[in-house]
Amino acid sequence: TSDAVQLTLSDQPQPVLSVSPQWLNPGDSVTLSCEVEKTSTGWRFSWYRTVPYRAGLPSLSDKSYSLQPLSDNGTTEDSYTLIPAGATPTGGYVCRAGRGDPVYDTLYSLTLSLFVSNLQPSVSLRISPNTTQHFRSKSLSLSCEEKGNSTGWRLMRYTERGVDYTCTWYSGVFWCESGSGEYSNAVNITVHDGDVILESPVHPLTEGDSVTLHCKYLTISSNIKADFYKDGVLIKNETPGEMTIPAVSKLDEGFYKCKSPDKGESPESWMTVRGCVVSISLPRLLCGLLVVSLFLLVSIVLTVKCCRARSENFLSVTQTNVGLCIQSKLTFKIG
Repeated sequence: TSDAVQLTLSDQPQPVLSVSPQWLNPGDSVTLSCEVEKTSTGWRFSWYRTVPYRAGLPSLSDKSYSLQPLSDNGTTEDSYTLIPAGATPTGGYVCRAGRGDPVYDTLYSLTLSLFVSNLQPSVSLRISPNTTQHFRSKSLSLSCEEKGNSTGWRLMRYTERGVDYTCTWYSGVFWCESGSGEYSNAVNITVHDGDVILESPVHPLTEGDSVTLHCKYLTISSNIKADFYKDGVLIKNETPGEMTIPAVSKLDEGFYKCKSPDKGESPESWMTVRGCVVSISLPRLLCGLLVVSLFLLVSIVLTVKCCRARSENFLSVTQTNVGLCIQSKLTFKIG
């Protein structure tokens, strides 16, 4: 008789995908991590980006979108670094692990989205009222405004449960997505059941911008007296319902909320502040290069003439400042 073999059946584990950081600036690299519960050695990890449904690519059960592999053979490491080269990595990501021969695969992880601030997106997400926090009992409108020739834009929502393609008004991160893989900037919307909300900017600010935060009460149209907090620390108290920062800086970036002594407090909202972007036009750049080149050429010519005239007691040179167009008469005494 043969020896008895004991088989142990267990449910397919579902890995947990995490990312750091989740909100990015253009050009930032980001690391995805895939963790399998009760993990052991021998796992090989596969990484995917969500794309509109395509036949021939793996897809999740509802076939609302397909999974495009980020690498052909996966990785033995449980982390994967995205280093954008021009294109931004905005979108949804999924991981899966497998091991053995034949391969035993885990379930796909829940979809995790990355959000990149695009300085010039081809489509904008328009929100009315134009604020990040909203009362559940009030109306809210979100729409995609196209700037180019892209077609097929649809409104997306990301929550802790993953990407949602419906347009029900609940809290989450919303953005517009096209069939060709273009994305708008993402906006974190909070729909609040309470009586107090904070009206704060929907889109990132630039250093030097002025911003006013308003504390609003559900049944009162005017501002209410409130305290304002940044990252949990009181920064202004007993104000008439608003707080103005005349010129924001990176130090002003953070989580803000307001609190009324008798009305309650708002949820927190993140305010993003970008650094100043210096824009140099091509003609100005070429002009600057020309000025520098001429200055270097004049300097070389003067140095050569100076060396050749060492036998003279005095040398008079007329120097032209090319950039400022100022004539000056200089006299050098050669030792």
